[in-house]
Amino acid sequence: MKIYNTLSKSAEKFVPHNEKEVKMYTCGPTVYDYAHIGNLRTYIFEDILEKTLSYIGYDVKRVMNVTDVGHMTSDADTGDDKMLSGAKREGKSVYEIADFYTEAFFSDLLKLNIKKPDIIKKASDHIDQYINIISKLLEKGYAYTAGGNVYFDISKAKDYYKLSGKNEKDLLVGVRDDVEEDKNKRNPFDFGLWFTSSKFDNQALKWDSPWGTGYPGWHIECSGISIKYLGEYLDIHCGGVDNIFPHHTNEIAQSEAYLGHKWCNYWVHGEFLNDETGKMSKSKGEFLILSLLESKGYNPLVYRFFCLGSHYRKQLAFSYNSLDIASNSYDKLLNRIKNIKADDSEVDALKSKVYKDKFKAALEDDLNTSNALTILFEVIKDNDLNNNTKRYLIEDFDKVLSLDLLKDDNSIVDSEFISEIEALIAERNVAKNEKNYAKADEIRDCLLSMGVIISDGSEGTKYEIKDVA
Repeated sequence: MKIYNTLSKSAEKFVPHNEKEVKMYTCGPTVYDYAHIGNLRTYIFEDILEKTLSYIGYDVKRVMNVTDVGHMTSDADTGDDKMLSGAKREGKSVYEIADFYTEAFFSDLLKLNIKKPDIIKKASDHIDQYINIISKLLEKGYAYTAGGNVYFDISKAKDYYKLSGKNEKDLLVGVRDDVEEDKNKRNPFDFGLWFTSSKFDNQALKWDSPWGTGYPGWHIECSGISIKYLGEYLDIHCGGVDNIFPHHTNEIAQSEAYLGHKWCNYWVHGEFLNDETGKMSKSKGEFLILSLLESKGYNPLVYRFFCLGSHYRKQLAFSYNSLDIASNSYDKLLNRIKNIKADDSEVDALKSKVYKDKFKAALEDDLNTSNALTILFEVIKDNDLNNNTKRYLIEDFDKVLSLDLLKDDNSIVDSEFISEIEALIAERNVAKNEKNYAKADEIRDCLLSMGVIISDGSEGTKYEIKDVA
């Protein structure tokens, strides 16, 4: 398999540390608001990558964080914590904001057939891990204290700009006059590892540390969670291109300073989804979230299909017209597949292998999902294939594409299943009322694994059954 590595700026043959196991880390959401569809494009590409690796024979162990503390509204360590901003905006506690938008995020993943990572961890649950790493960075001379806070000294990092290809001179030219400068830093691009009340005295979540009561910086959480659950050597780290600098750049600097060796071999980034005004964001125009598309009558899998038609490393322009085209194509695809009825024919192993090899080759070519879809259409149109061979191949390809190509729309949900769902929701509501958020999260995850999407509102908890096996 070849994959484009941002670190080397080239497509490389993928070789993991372990012959059969792949350790993969993906940056998760900052749960202060809904994920917009540009964010979700990144999670779709990461899902395709994980499923491709599994399809070609690797065991994938994937970890993702949920950022519920430490992410400032500016990458320059200025402005409020995003979680605090969300709490102020809605008049709720940080805990309530984190719980609500975490559920909304997992609901979006389920609707888009995005597999949940094996391990998902909250940033706020790993404070001791961050403190241990920061303490060692101070001990080794990579970090310093100033104004009560702890900063990483980028001048001590080996080849700090190797991932981004940027340089300090270029960055200084781009700094706006209205950006608040942190006078505690030796270098304007040094970054925060731990902030105390000397910097943010209104922070909702705070912990004791050797440097004072405060909270971790955004970047340290991904290093800490990845190292704790995947060890000292990481195969693949993913994210959007906007994570390259400073987030992933800072992760490399602090992780390799802490570990004393190269940390991750492959850095894989998905490009932006643009709307008519430019880069998709939460601050411009109509807030494009998945539920908005649903309210306009679009199946969430139409959006997945739309994304798979383009390469993950190419910017993709969104418009409702382009989504309409994708919706028509997706509907035609499902209708053609519906007409391929199972019969008594034997699956042709030889012809199946030819198509599976072509499908695999498309995915192994830096996740060329557009070509993979082309192979699917070739299977459907091939008059030399009997129906059962076609159905076998469609089912096989959908392990990666995840477009519900052979889903039975007439599945019946029995009353016992409904009763089980309602009992779990009642149990979860009790846990939330008792502020037992860990148990509430556990029940939510259990419901999601059953294919049940829940949403809390003024009228109570509603649910939707997406799929019943």
